[in-house]
Amino acid sequence: MSAIRSEKDESTDLDSNLAAASEVEAGIRDFVRNDVAYLRRPGQGLPNSAEPPLEPGAEATVNNVNSLIQRVAGTSLGEIENLISELESLRDLLHAEGQRVQREISGYAQLSQAAMKSTRMIADNVAQWKRAADGLRNS
Repeated sequence: MSAIRSEKDESTDLDSNLAAASEVEAGIRDFVRNDVAYLRRPGQGLPNSAEPPLEPGAEATVNNVNSLIQRVAGTSLGEIENLISELESLRDLLHAEGQRVQREISGYAQLSQAAMKSTRMIADNVAQWKRAADGLRNS
């Protein structure tokens, strides 16, 4: 029962972490949409455009958003790379353990065959001795 409870707790923690991540992503999207939506207007960046260039405050906002996204993405990418390396080492461990188990099974199979042969030999010898003993009694 305690294992089931801990699994439920872990799934609840995972759900709350996913919900928090979704909220952060939604907040970033809203921030970018609201603060730099005017950058997506058609004609932006054209030399004949009548629109003024970016203000220093807007440019700083864009740089801050880019920096934030790079930090969040960098952390996530680092965690993903660590997870990949852990999974690769786990795969190698499982592969090595699988080979070890196959060797153990092969050894047990050989031992079992040797035991069967020995048992047959003993049974045949006992049967021969029994026949010889019966032959001596009858004579």
